[in-house]
Amino acid sequence: MNIKNEVLTRMYIVLVTFILLAFFLFAKTVKISYVEGEKWRAVANNNYVKYESVPALRGNILSDDGSLLAASIDKYDIHFDLQVNGLTKKVFEENVDSLAYCLSKYVNNKYTPGGQLMRLLEAREKGARYFTIAKNVSYEKKNQISQFPIFNRGRHRGGLIVERVLKRDMPFKLLAKRTIGYASREGANDVGIEGAFDKFLSGTNGQRLTLKVSEKTRIPINERAEIEPEDGNHIKTTLDIGIQDVAEEALMDALKYHDAQSGTVILMDVKTGQLKAIANLEKTPNGYWETFNYGIGTKIEPGSVLKLAPVMALLEDGKVGIHDQIPIHKGRRTFYDVEMEDSSSKSFEMDSTTLLNAFAISSNVGIASLTSKYYQGTDKKGNIRAKQLLRRFDQFNITYPTGIELAGEPMPFIKDPVKDSKEWSGLTLPWMSIGYEMQMTPLQILTFYNAVANDGKYMKPYLVSEILDKDGCIKKISPTVLTERIASKATIQKAKQLLAEVVETGTARKLKNTKYSFSGKTGTSQINYKNQRKKKQKKFGYRSSFVGYFPSDQPRYSCIVVITDPKENGTYGADVAGPVFRKLIDNIFYLKPELHRALNNYKRPKLEGKDLPEEFAGNLEDMEIVMKTLDIPYVNKSDNPIMTTSIVRRDSVHLIDRPRGENLIPNVVGMGVRDALYVLENEGIEVKFKGKGKVMKQSISPGTRIKGQTIHLTLG
Repeated sequence: MNIKNEVLTRMYIVLVTFILLAFFLFAKTVKISYVEGEKWRAVANNNYVKYESVPALRGNILSDDGSLLAASIDKYDIHFDLQVNGLTKKVFEENVDSLAYCLSKYVNNKYTPGGQLMRLLEAREKGARYFTIAKNVSYEKKNQISQFPIFNRGRHRGGLIVERVLKRDMPFKLLAKRTIGYASREGANDVGIEGAFDKFLSGTNGQRLTLKVSEKTRIPINERAEIEPEDGNHIKTTLDIGIQDVAEEALMDALKYHDAQSGTVILMDVKTGQLKAIANLEKTPNGYWETFNYGIGTKIEPGSVLKLAPVMALLEDGKVGIHDQIPIHKGRRTFYDVEMEDSSSKSFEMDSTTLLNAFAISSNVGIASLTSKYYQGTDKKGNIRAKQLLRRFDQFNITYPTGIELAGEPMPFIKDPVKDSKEWSGLTLPWMSIGYEMQMTPLQILTFYNAVANDGKYMKPYLVSEILDKDGCIKKISPTVLTERIASKATIQKAKQLLAEVVETGTARKLKNTKYSFSGKTGTSQINYKNQRKKKQKKFGYRSSFVGYFPSDQPRYSCIVVITDPKENGTYGADVAGPVFRKLIDNIFYLKPELHRALNNYKRPKLEGKDLPEEFAGNLEDMEIVMKTLDIPYVNKSDNPIMTTSIVRRDSVHLIDRPRGENLIPNVVGMGVRDALYVLENEGIEVKFKGKGKVMKQSISPGTRIKGQTIHLTLG
């Protein structure tokens, strides 16, 4: 029993001890968690070791041919931990002189080797753990520095701290800068492709352990991150670098020449809706810069370029034909108490003209009168007739945003007689018909014109065609058809005739090119025209525009040019915006051989004398081969196989004998050098010549007696 009691006693003692210990631990936990919680949480926040984020490599943005538009470039900040455990006093003292020399010679020559040595010794003495060696250095320079004495021992034995810093670089600098944009800039919204596709480009950040060495400084513990970051995906855009460059150059030249405030150019692929170029420039105190994407983000009153919409509505509703006579009132008409006037002097000579001509000369009065006649007021049933016009605008998609992937596209503003009844007046409809009383972005205007060029098919404009990772394409973005046909086939065909006539005989006739055809519409609108109309503003600016497509017969590209407030060398759309359009498509025509028609695709014209080859001479057989090969009509009247010459007779070439006398210097002008040598050397004449081509001049006149002379021939 005694043994049993002794065992039980010991067990009770152990049990009580455990209970007391548990109680003590519980009390200590409560004290730490609650009583001293704030204190220990503060300590935790100042923890010596913790994880910090390691940024992922951001994906590249590419042009349609794979050229880099934006890329993340690795740069490195180099620091020195002079208190790392592996860096003994002996190692430091034996190598610090050499390190100071290398730093002075290859990194920072601001300090002499002696000066660098003093800095390193002072830093060691002060216990520096994050001494800056260099910042923002390249990969090659980082590798060079890592081979310096002491640093070649690595992070833990040499104290070398290498931190990767990602820099976003645009190899083409200002080219499409605003369209490419930026993301995650502090205090600003995401912009452009960088912002719209940030989730694909950004990748996944990694994690690395860092050590606190001062109140504001933490250093990485290991050379590699504990959790490596995952790089972002690449974005392939639809932008064409060659076209983009030409667009920006043409726009810049125009803005400077006209001393304009700002301008935008957008070019679109007709069939797909791919945007091939977007240029935006604005005058600043430091010159013209791309500060805002006006083409996508700014609504403007379109002016005459939107006359196409009400005219298409009239055609679609069967109210008029393009060859019908319409009144233009000699270019002036008063609507209620406000006079509207045409800008073309041609209007002042006519009471009426065809709709085709009225559109070509951009008659404000003609289009406004026609629109008012059919859409002003109410019908017999009391329906507001302007609602029918707005239904057509809905059908044409001009009352909706395009849905482009970039942020910031506003909704078009087009007045509604019911919803905006307080702002609707008798002046609204006539002025709306000429592009006022409404607001749209240049891109929205262009997309409407692009649909006309595309036989009525309304394409969604887009800027990104593919998303790629390191292994290739992971997502392909295909063209999107928003509306299969915005108007009937007949209306679209008539709209194309109207736009072609503008270039053929109308306001854009000076821009016409014989090498290719294009169609479009000029526009010149007053800025703040309401204030001018009410005489609240004596001076007002203009907005000049041109929108169209080319080639006319098989449209490949559509383009809009808008230039705001030109102050010199013209204000009209045909004089300011039109030349930019022309310069751009001129360059595209030469850049894109597929736009050229094959020579044998043209109807062969009847040849006239001035179109036939000038006089030439030589071997008869060779000359006949040339005539037949080039399909030149000719008549052979020559009996001399060696000395034959050509003369032009109306619509054909006659081959005749070239006369020569016996033992006389022959006439070899017009011959090729081979034939000339043959003829002259057979007569025993020494020949010397210079130049290339056929004989243009001979030193001894034809008909001179041969006496063994040397003759000099000039070729050209």
